[in-house]
Amino acid sequence: MTTPEGPSQIRVICVTYNPGSELDDLARSLVAATALPIDLVLVDNGSAGQYPETVAARHGGRVLRAGENLGYGRAANLGAMGGDEPWLLVVNPDIVWKPGALDVLLAAAERHPRAGALGPALLNPDGSVYPSARELPSLTQGVGHALFARLWPHNPWTRSYQARQESATSTERYAGWLSGACLLLRREAFEQVGGFDATYFMFFEDVDLGERLGAAGWQNLYVPAAEAVHVGGTSWRDKPARMISAHHASARHYLHHRYDRWFEWPVRVAITIGLGLRERIELRAAR
Repeated sequence: MTTPEGPSQIRVICVTYNPGSELDDLARSLVAATALPIDLVLVDNGSAGQYPETVAARHGGRVLRAGENLGYGRAANLGAMGGDEPWLLVVNPDIVWKPGALDVLLAAAERHPRAGALGPALLNPDGSVYPSARELPSLTQGVGHALFARLWPHNPWTRSYQARQESATSTERYAGWLSGACLLLRREAFEQVGGFDATYFMFFEDVDLGERLGAAGWQNLYVPAAEAVHVGGTSWRDKPARMISAHHASARHYLHHRYDRWFEWPVRVAITIGLGLRERIELRAAR
C-alpha cells in the first residue's frame, strides 16, 4: 500500500494456503515492525474461502489468486513481479515480528551494501532460537545429514553440520543460506539471479537461492538483533504426508543438482536410495 508517508519501500510477499488466524497476526505485527510504508501482497495458492481477502482488506493489502498451488518459490516470484520497491520481504503466514525488527534488518542492509539477502533471528514459540542461518554443507555433510538426520539424529555428519550453525547464533554474520520463512531481499540481487528456482515446489528453494546469490557475488547476512517468532507448519499440520513427500523430493532435487558431474553418479544413486528409504519410514510413522 501507499501511505501518507510516501510510496512503499518494501513489498511484503506472503504465500498463503488455507491460512488461519496466524495470517492476521502477521499483518498486525508488520505495523510495528517498520516505520516505512509497505505493500502487502498475499499470493494465494488455492485456499478455500475468502479469508486472505478478509485479512488483506483489514490491513490495506491485496490478494493475488494463483488459480492453483504453484508451490512456494514460484508463488513468491509471482508476488515480486511488476513492482519497483527496492526491498522484498518474503515471509510465511505464521511469522510474528517483534517491534522495530524489520527496521533493524534494513539498517543492517545499509551497513552491508552487498547483502542480497538478510534474515532475522527466528524464535520458536518457547523463545529458543531456530538455526535459520546455515552454511552450505560439504559433500559428506550434505549427503550424511540429508539421509540420516531424521532416522539417526545424532549422526556425526549432522552433529558437524549443526555445530557450525550454533557456534555464532548471537552474532551478526554471513551465512551460506538463510531460511525462506522470513527473508528480506534486495530486489536488485533477487532479480539478478532470477528469483527462486521454480522447479522446487516446497523446501530447499531457500538453500538454492542462497547458493546462487553467493555465486553471483552477493552476501547472505544473518542479523540476530532483529527477531521474529515462527509458529511453524500451520498449513501442513493436518496433512503431514504431503509435507514429508515434498521435503524429500526437494532434497533429492537439490542434491542431484549440486552433485551433477558424471563421476558423481554413485552419490546420486546413494541419495535416491537413501532418501527413498527415509521417506517411506517417515510416511509410515506419520499414519
